[in-house]
Order: sequence, then C-alpha cells, then structure tokens
Amino acid sequence: MQSTRTFKDRLFLVIKGLGMGAANKVPGVSGGVVAFVAGFYEEFIYSLQRVNKIAFRLLLDGRFKSFYNYINGRFLSLLFLGMIVSYFSVSKVLDYFLVHYELYVWSMFFGMIIGSIYYINKDFNDWHYKTILSLCIGILIGVGISFLDPATENDNLLFVFFCGIISVSGMTLPGFSGSFILILLGNYVLLLVDAVNSLFDTIYDILGGNFDFIYNSERLTLLKVLGVFTLGSVVGLVTFSHVLSYILKHYKSITTATIIGFIVGSLGVVWPWKKTIFKLNEEGHYIFDSAGHKIVANYERYIPELNTETYLAIAFIGLGILAVLALELYGQKTRKGYV
Repeated sequence: MQSTRTFKDRLFLVIKGLGMGAANKVPGVSGGVVAFVAGFYEEFIYSLQRVNKIAFRLLLDGRFKSFYNYINGRFLSLLFLGMIVSYFSVSKVLDYFLVHYELYVWSMFFGMIIGSIYYINKDFNDWHYKTILSLCIGILIGVGISFLDPATENDNLLFVFFCGIISVSGMTLPGFSGSFILILLGNYVLLLVDAVNSLFDTIYDILGGNFDFIYNSERLTLLKVLGVFTLGSVVGLVTFSHVLSYILKHYKSITTATIIGFIVGSLGVVWPWKKTIFKLNEEGHYIFDSAGHKIVANYERYIPELNTETYLAIAFIGLGILAVLALELYGQKTRKGYV
C-alpha cells in the first residue's frame, strides 16, 4: 500500500468516490465496477477488512492515530467523502438527467458496463472448467435478478437494517447492483430518495437556524429509517469485505470469473430501450407508495427503431466505453505500489 499520496492523488480519490456514490444510486449499476476498473478495488477491500477486533481495541484504548493508520484511514476517508458528497450533489444531478434524458443516461451506463467487461476480461487468462462454470453461474444470477418482480415498500426497522446490509453489495461486489436489489425489495424510493432528501432538508434547516422539523413526525421517521439503514450498510460493508478478502486471496480466478458473469448479467438491467411498468390494483389504477410515488412492477425491454434518437443513444454507448478505457489508463498508474 502506498505510504504517501500527492494532492492530485487525493483529489482523484475523492472524484472516484463521487463516481462510486453516483453509480451505487443508479439501479443496475455497481459502484464496485468503478473501484475495479479504476484500480483501487483490492485496496478498498483490504482497507475495509482491517476494521476488525484489533482496530476496535485501538479505538477503545484511545489510540486514535494508530487506529486511523491501521485501517488506512486517509484512503477510506477521502473515498467516503466523495461518496457522501455524491449523494447530495452528483446523484441529484443524475436524478434530473434520468427523468429528462433517461435513454441517454442508460445508454452511457450500458457502454460503461461493456467497457468494464472488456477491461476485466482482457487480462484474465485463467479459463478452465471451474472458471467457465463460475462465469455461467454469475451470468444466470445477474439475468435472473433483472427479471424478478419488486416487492412493496416496508419501513419496518429490522427490514430496513437488512436492506442496508444488502445495498452495499454493489460497492464490494462488482456487477451486483445494490440499488436494483432495493427496488426488488420495494425500498429504493424510501431509502435512497425520501430518506436521503429528508437528511438534506434537515441539514439545510439547521444551517438556516430552523428547528421546526423536530415537530415533523414524518421527517423524524425518515431520519430514523436512514440511521438504521446506514448502520446496516456499515455492518454489511465490513462483513462483505472480510468475506471477499478471503475468497480473493484463496479463490481469485473463480471470484474474478463470477464477477465477470455478474457484470454481463447486469446488462439486462441497464438495457437502454425499456419501458417502466408500474403496479396496478384490481381496478386498473396505479398503486402508490407512502411518499406518493408509483410503484415499479418491472421493465419491458424492446428493440429500438433506427432513427436519430437511437443513433444518438448508440453514440452515448460509445462514450461510455471510452470513459471506462480512459479510467483504465489512469488506473494503470495508480495500481502500482498497492497491496
């Protein structure tokens, strides 16, 4: 692991965090892919798995500097700073483009995933029956997940905690979209839209000296839900990192092949040309969640007609591929010197 980082390195690490945060919020896209392609995936997993009993012992003994150095604190703090900023800035911009330019956003992500498949596969030469089987299993799971029907919203705190554990899978397992899993669990809008926006509004109110939100039961409930979700995410992040650290060390080829399969399977989720199907009740009316949003039932995918819009979407696919290749060039420089 590198002992020092230049200001440029630290800046790019925050930018990578922005990318991971934005990717984690988009259904079908995995923040782990960003980490994998940008060349810091193994350091990310290594740093997280250092959050163990030794780290907690250092923390309880008041040896904060030793704790910070032990868990590779500078790396994690810069990365998570980017992710947090992303949730309140980049992801909001992304939300806007998803509403107004949905086809082109999905097209660019589709291209980025294709580029990611090329990047991960080009240096992987350990193909044999076990890795091919792992690849097929990864593809089947990825495709199978994309065709599951979403559940209804559930704000039970135990279930929210479970959602937190599951949602961070996209950060630690490339190709496995935590946000899409939240859609399937029925809590995407509750946890990644309503709860996050309630925190943003609360911070804005506090900075403005307005504390009326303490009388807003709906706001307080959302903040409580967000707190439990965050706790579950932390538990899941540390747990997954320990598991992945072990399997990367002992079964790296099989793990890499499975990751490639996950990413290939996720192409079905981010296929640009799809129509959102919303749930209907017995009378044929839309079913809304507690926040007034129509509940997604699934997506209807189709083959597009060749027209100007389609050609532009294909251009964005190409742009997405080029973005990953550019990220790879930078990642080649930063991978040197890491554990």
